[in-house]
Amino acid sequence: MRDKKDLQRLLNLNFLDLTNKTICVGRYDLPKVFCNLEEYPDYIALYSQPCDYHRTNNTAVSFYDYDIRFDNDNGLYNAIYFNNEKRLEDFRRRFKGVKYFIAPDYSQCGDVQAYHNVHRLGRAREVSIWLSLNTGAIVIPNITCCQEKDLEYNCDGLEDVDTVAVSTKGRSTDSLDRSLIQKSVDNCLLKLPNLNAIIVYSTSANSKEVDELFRNAKKKGIKIIVPDNQLRSRNIARSSHVQHR
Repeated sequence: MRDKKDLQRLLNLNFLDLTNKTICVGRYDLPKVFCNLEEYPDYIALYSQPCDYHRTNNTAVSFYDYDIRFDNDNGLYNAIYFNNEKRLEDFRRRFKGVKYFIAPDYSQCGDVQAYHNVHRLGRAREVSIWLSLNTGAIVIPNITCCQEKDLEYNCDGLEDVDTVAVSTKGRSTDSLDRSLIQKSVDNCLLKLPNLNAIIVYSTSANSKEVDELFRNAKKKGIKIIVPDNQLRSRNIARSSHVQHR
């Protein structure tokens, strides 16, 4: 008779080593994660920018890249799923010394079957747990959704966090996307009783855009923190150059 661990390997259920270390909640049994910060990131590096992982003492590594850059055949999730220990060790080395992560942003799409979006959110939770256990870093939950019905469940399992992250990249000029960001933030205000801060990944040189998107959170006393990042620095520099011409 096969033992439980061997059966787990044969059935590609290696992720259970992670989800069994927490509880799962809500309609879709999403793994619960924890995040409580005493200080905040002051710079956000992309997964594809390892040269920036230690730009400051409080740099956060994010996954606000195209999915193919971090979620390919050799990506972290596949390494976890197939328990590829050699590849997992590569990631431990890659992320050595990273203090903060923002949970993977597996893109969600409105024109695919709903179960794909739920699965992508679950994968982000599993990777978050792996990062916490294997790097010693703090993983900040990422809030994402592609349609209003996702708001029913995308905060499940985040009830005890005091900080979340939101990306406005590519969304600041689209009225539908702006509205969805605002509804997502309002949903966090409603469902996350311990929420104290929102980390914003913005590439815009216009700070008023962020102020507008997060105005309800600011009214509630939530800290809105916009760390620097490579694209934002470039856009601010370009904007300054244009203004001084």
